[in-house]
Amino acid sequence: MTAPSSSLPLSGKRALVTGGSRGIGAAIARQLAADGADVAITYEKSADRAEGVAADIRALGRKAVAVQADAGSTDGPRKAVEGAVAGLGGLDIVVNNAGIAGETLFADQSLAEIDALLNVNIRGVMLTTQAALPHLGEGGRIISISSVLAHRVPFGGVTVYSATKSALEAFTLGLSRELGQRGVTVNLVKPGATDTDMNPADGPNAAGMLSSISLGRYGQPQEIASAVAFLAGPGAAYITGTSILVDGGIGA
Repeated sequence: MTAPSSSLPLSGKRALVTGGSRGIGAAIARQLAADGADVAITYEKSADRAEGVAADIRALGRKAVAVQADAGSTDGPRKAVEGAVAGLGGLDIVVNNAGIAGETLFADQSLAEIDALLNVNIRGVMLTTQAALPHLGEGGRIISISSVLAHRVPFGGVTVYSATKSALEAFTLGLSRELGQRGVTVNLVKPGATDTDMNPADGPNAAGMLSSISLGRYGQPQEIASAVAFLAGPGAAYITGTSILVDGGIGA
C-alpha cells in the first residue's frame, strides 16, 4: 500500500463522485485517488462494482467510501453528501457525474421517462451541490459532467436528455458567480462519445458517430477523468464558470 504523498496535486483533499461505480465515474474516482485525494463514490444498485472501485482506491493508500444513494430521489443527494462527509471527515471536491440517458423520440416519451431524466440529470445535480455547499471552503471545487449533446444534437431521440445537459451549463455559470467570493470554482466537463458499457465503441450507434468525430475514435473514460482531475487541481484555481469539451472534435 502506498502512503499519500504531499507532492501529489490533490494530497489531503476529499472528493465525492456521484455515480462512481462504473464507466466515466469510476475512472474519475480512481484518477482523483491517484492524484492524492480520499474519495467517496455513490451507487444506486451496483454494490459489488462500487466496492471494487473502493478497493482500488484503498490500494492506493487513500480512504474510500461507497454510499448507496439514488440521485433521482429527493433525499438521495443529501444522503450522498452526508455519507461522504462522515466517511472522509469533510469535503473539498464534488463531481456531479451521476446521470441517465434515453433514446426515445419526444412525441413518444412517457411522463415517467421525462421525470426520471429531469430528476437525475438536473435536480440531482442541484440538490447534491446544495447539500455540499456548507462543507466547501476556500479552494473548493464543483465539477459537473454534461455532454457534447448539450450544444450539438445531430440525431433524434435525445431531445430531453440534451435539454437536461444544456441546463447544467446555465447552472454552472450562475453558481460560479455566487461562489466566486468564497474561492470555490464551478466548472463543467462535456464528454463526447465515450467507450463505456452504456455507449460501447462497438455498439449499434458507433458507426454513425465515428463519421462525425475528428479523431475518428471513441474517447476513453480515463480521458474524461484527466480533464476532471485538472479542474480539481491547483492548476485550475483561476478557471471557473466554464466548460471543457472532451469529445475528439465532434463538436467542431
